[in-house]
Formats: sequence, C-alpha cells, structure tokens
Amino acid sequence: MAGGVGSRFWPMSTPDMPKQFIDVLGCGRTLIQLAYDRFQGICQPENFWVVTSAKYGDLVKEQLPEIPDDHILLEPCRRNTAPCIAYVSWKIKAKNPRANIVVAPSDHIVMDNREFARVVLSALKFTADSDAIVTLGMKATRPETGYGYIEADLSMACPSNKEIYRVDSFREKPSLPTAQRYLQKKNYFWNAGIFVWNVSTIVNALRVYQPKIGEIFERMLPYFYTDKEQSMIDESFPQCENISIDYAIMEKADEIYVFPASFGWSDLGTWGSLHENMHRDAYDNLSVGPNIRLIDSRNCVVHALQEKKVVVQGLDGYLVAENNDMLLVCRLSEEQRIGEFTKED
Repeated sequence: MAGGVGSRFWPMSTPDMPKQFIDVLGCGRTLIQLAYDRFQGICQPENFWVVTSAKYGDLVKEQLPEIPDDHILLEPCRRNTAPCIAYVSWKIKAKNPRANIVVAPSDHIVMDNREFARVVLSALKFTADSDAIVTLGMKATRPETGYGYIEADLSMACPSNKEIYRVDSFREKPSLPTAQRYLQKKNYFWNAGIFVWNVSTIVNALRVYQPKIGEIFERMLPYFYTDKEQSMIDESFPQCENISIDYAIMEKADEIYVFPASFGWSDLGTWGSLHENMHRDAYDNLSVGPNIRLIDSRNCVVHALQEKKVVVQGLDGYLVAENNDMLLVCRLSEEQRIGEFTKED
C-alpha cells in the first residue's frame, strides 16, 4: 500500500514526494524500495502488487522497475485501506483464485529482515488453506500512545502453528496510563497494519461485512485486465466508503488471529520515531548524511543528505533537517506543531 500522503517528514517529504518515496534512512534506498527488498525470497517480482495514488504512479515505476506495470494499481482518490485492499484482492482473485496474500504498508521500516521473512512465511503457510485472517502484532517495548493495540488470548496457541493466537479485541491508541497497563499485561501488541490471508478469505469477508464495497468490485470483474479498467476504476472507486480495513473487517470477523513478532518494526510516523529506531552516538544524537559534526549537542536528529558539511553546536533535543533549499530547525518535542505550520506553505 503506497497511496498515503506521508508528509510528516518535512522538508524531506512533501505532498508531491511523500515519505514512502524518499531515502529517510540515508541508506541509498527509499522506504518503498526497502519494503520491496524485504520481500525478496518471500515472493517473486511478478507477484508484487502496488496500490497507490494516480499522482504517484510514475514514482512507483521509477523506483520499482522490477514490478510489472499492470501490477501498479492507481487510485483516483483516497478512500483509506479497505477499498485499497478490496481493489487489489478482486483483481488478484480474477487471475488466481488460490492466491495467498501479504498486505503491507510501503512506508514502515523493519530492522531484522531475516526474522521478518521467517514470520511472514510461517503466517502464509497458516493461511494457505484456511479461512484465517492473520495480523502481525509487534511485541511492545515501551508504553507507546501513538499505536493501536491488539489484545491476544495467549491461553492457547493454534494447533497448527504454536506462534499464532486468537485475537480478543482491537484497541484504539491509548492514553499513557492505559499504554503502561498494556505493557505490563504482556498480551497486548502493537498493531502494525500487516495482514496475511488467502484471497478467497478476504474477498468473502468484504462481501459479508462491507457489501457495498463488494458490489462495486464485483461489477468491475469484466473490466479487469482490459483497456477499460482504469476508466471504470476512476468512475467507481470514489463511490467506496472511506474506511480502514480495521473498522471494515478486523473488528467484525470471527476468524481473526495474531502472530506476535519482534523484528525491529516502526511505522516511522515522526522524526522522533526515526531517532528511536536508528543507531545513535554516545550523546543520543542521530546523524543522517555524509558529513555531519555535532559539538556539545545531545538528543538531536540531524538529517542532511545534500550538504557537503554540516556543523551543529550546543543543541539539546533539536531536529535539524534540510532538503531542496528548505531548512527546518525545531525542538523534537514540537515537530508535530511545526508540521501543521508547514502545511500552510
């Protein structure tokens, strides 16, 4: 899924270049390219699909030339994750009714790709011939208030896979005291928005729990893989309800399971989350760029990939980020407020 505007990493990200298409980590690969990389060995390039906004289609083709053009699906407008998943699911089912699918956001990071692959392959084996819907639950390492949570029933694992458990409930982003309680209980996991299911399971679930969305894509069946597909999507897709897959399916269906996992995951929602997830120096500074020097500074993020040399002195808890003649200097604790200000420009 690569349709989000992802503009929280200003000035690196903008509405025309959202975070999934930029090199946030300074590693020479964008977030969507890193997402593609971590699925190597899980599926072949011809089995990758990307659903994105029509305005980002050329960016996807440029950054992921390995993916067939007809596997890049273009949404004419934003309608959240349920219609996004419905579109690609109906289209895949029209070609391969026995397909087994992993749905993953394109703008998250994973630090341990080997463990990620192990977990995903194990979950795919579990869903291949069952009606199960599996969501990956990240083992919480702190009382995080920025993520939704999954409450699992850990009293009994599934007979066919001892790492998978039934879901008791999904919880919204909690207050700090509630997040602290979740951390102590051990059976609450961060909701990473990564799902595994076979295509018949998700299509049937959408038909049952979101019949209006189901009807729209049933009507699309004669047009898939034809030259009329895009024009029909442009006409029909805006009729879909704007709803997430969590509200549409996950909180309603019966056969919902969670696979608790730990592979260094983050949704990279803020510069602060980048600071938390990447290697820092002895003074808790994160530097991303070819030639950055920090003097008498601590707890800072400096992101400068284009400058020949950057020197920062005497700062504590600050963000310094530059891109394309734009420079941001602000307290890390104030980045969300500053982000709202930049939208006006």
